[in-house]
Parts: sequence; C-alpha cells; structure tokens
Amino acid sequence: MDPLAALREICRALPETTERLSHGEPTWFIRGKKTFVMYADHHHDDRLAFWCAAPAGVQEELVAADPGRFFRPPYVGHRGWLGVYLDVDDVDWEEIAEIVVDAYRQIAPKSLVELIQVRPH
Repeated sequence: MDPLAALREICRALPETTERLSHGEPTWFIRGKKTFVMYADHHHDDRLAFWCAAPAGVQEELVAADPGRFFRPPYVGHRGWLGVYLDVDDVDWEEIAEIVVDAYRQIAPKSLVELIQVRPH
C-alpha cells in the first residue's frame, strides 16, 4: 500500500479538510487554515513518516512505549505533536486512522468534530 495515498484517504474523509504543500510536503488543513497532519517524506532524516497534533501526554506515552514507530518531530514536537513512522513493517492502518482522527479532534472546531460519525477505515 502506498503510504501517502493511504494517509491522504484517511485525512480527506474528515469534514472540511484540504490538502496542499507546506514546506515542500503534503499537509492537511481544516477549513484551509489549521494544520492537523503533515507528511514527512525523508524531511529531516532518512525515514518516511507523518507528524500530527496529539492529545496531551500521548506523544510521551507512545514514544516511550515504541520508539521504533513513534517519535517527537522537529519544530512541532515541543507542542505535543506526534511523529509516526510509515516505513516500518506491517503498518497498522486502523491505528493510523485513529491517530489521524484524534489529531483532527485536537484542531477542529467542535461543530466539525460533532460531524464525525464513524472513524475512517
């Protein structure tokens, strides 16, 4: 499965999301303004990943539990954003969808969050 295509499908399934390049990488926005997911195609290292908003404490918990799959991304890591590697064996796309929906919930206004009926995938 193409990681970018899969991530794109998950992000686009959420209400009022758009995609455009930001810092040379595909990035997803809510209502064209607020970023909730950024693709990272070897952006600062030799890894394929994405960065996303995360609920308080989740970054630390996931990075501590599995640093081979999760990391603190540059620039936005200090704000609690989570980095998720996509170049690992057996990417769990259901888990990725949950992480992306959680990122959306962190950034989207309540009126849009209420529109999410079922998690993508």
